[in-house]
Amino acid sequence: MSGLLIRPRIRPRVAVVLVYTAAMCMNGLDSTIVNPALYTIAGDFGRPLSAANTVETAFLVALAVGLPVAGWLGDRFGTKRVFLGALTAFTLASAVCGLAPDLNTLVVARAVQGLAGGLLTPVGMTLLFRAFPPHERMKLAKVLIVPTALMPALGPPLGGLLTEHLSWHWLFFVNVPIGTAAVLLGVFGLREHVEGPEGKFDTVGFWLATPALGLLTYALGFGPSQGWTRPAVAVSAALGSVLLVAAVLHQVRAKTPLLKLRLLADRVYGSASALAGVTAAGLMGVLFVFPLLYQASLGASALDAGLSVFPEAVGLMLASQVVDRLLPRLGPRLLTVPALLVAAAVFATLAVPGVAENAWSVRGLMFLIGLVLGTAVLTVQISGFESIGPADMGQAMGLFQIVRTLGGALGIAACAAVIGGGHVTEAAADPGPYRTAVWVTAALVAAGALIALRLPRQAPQPPPFGDEDAPPPGEGLAADEAPAVKG
Repeated sequence: MSGLLIRPRIRPRVAVVLVYTAAMCMNGLDSTIVNPALYTIAGDFGRPLSAANTVETAFLVALAVGLPVAGWLGDRFGTKRVFLGALTAFTLASAVCGLAPDLNTLVVARAVQGLAGGLLTPVGMTLLFRAFPPHERMKLAKVLIVPTALMPALGPPLGGLLTEHLSWHWLFFVNVPIGTAAVLLGVFGLREHVEGPEGKFDTVGFWLATPALGLLTYALGFGPSQGWTRPAVAVSAALGSVLLVAAVLHQVRAKTPLLKLRLLADRVYGSASALAGVTAAGLMGVLFVFPLLYQASLGASALDAGLSVFPEAVGLMLASQVVDRLLPRLGPRLLTVPALLVAAAVFATLAVPGVAENAWSVRGLMFLIGLVLGTAVLTVQISGFESIGPADMGQAMGLFQIVRTLGGALGIAACAAVIGGGHVTEAAADPGPYRTAVWVTAALVAAGALIALRLPRQAPQPPPFGDEDAPPPGEGLAADEAPAVKG
């Protein structure tokens, strides 16, 4: 048949899962893989460690800056176009990072990575959740857990391994073939969805929300290590807080806001978002402070302390294998509330004198944290969007990621404040303050159990006709066969 271009047919749902997983693994890995190499990077460029730390800070601040506009961009220009554009930028920036001749180039390229990563997460999850109707999203637990749990946990040991046996440049080069393959698969396999935002772009909201998140992330990132009274940190925290309040007031009153804060009024979605923030605060807080307690109690090395929390990722992986089976039977509320209460008890056990001194007790408790808290987190992530329609999915994902990101940063900052003045470069001889900080994380997770009481009793049910392959509501055959374009 001459004149016809024949290319392999790729099922859109398969393409979405593969491209999303590849992109999010890159993003999740890059959030932690550079940490062990900072000393080496500083030495290679002849710069102090404090200057090399800007490599990580640039990534995190830029990531926060990209989050507010992600939902609007996806709706305006199409989720496929924005996602693949961000993935291409992330991949190219990774190559520039690996080839960087000086620290300034590395920091700028790292900021581009962060900005692209801030778009990838909410837009990628929008693609994923639009491809699967609510009753089928329980199958996604195995997909969501890999980039969110396993990759960040693998980052430090993989980063140390590559830095020691190859060079720190390979921390970034590993992204290039994966990102290139994902982009090519996405070009042919993903389908476009242009929702069409209502009204004009919210310029005022953009100039309020974007710098607010960037400044707050900067303050929360540098406050624990440099002290909250340092002028740059104090000014960033104060100005970021003022801008955030102004942004919230504007978003509530605006006719076409950049961030649809009104979505938080929905009982299920609002509760899920609050839970995402609280659980992120507890989990990130304990993962930050417990290695310090481990060193204070045992005199362990930083590597041993980092490896002590790795079983948490193994527990999360196991949780991903059971959530899709338990959620239909127990429902979101009955599955989440007990899991959070058990997680809080396990957190508290870590703070009991004598527990941190036993390496195997620590490993077992960390595994339990991953198992029970992972069950709760995945349940919330899957069921929280049941009441969100396709038109609002992009906005809801962006807002959800903002709450979760700020929650994690606040959890770390709260623990740093408890353990003493924000200066945590060396573990103190007295483990008492570290135990107190762990108790704080336990209290945060326990508070989440109260919020979880607002979750629905039953899981999403399949359509009445029982068709497991039914497309998402309102999209008809476009879910698997054609581009879905609105507006």
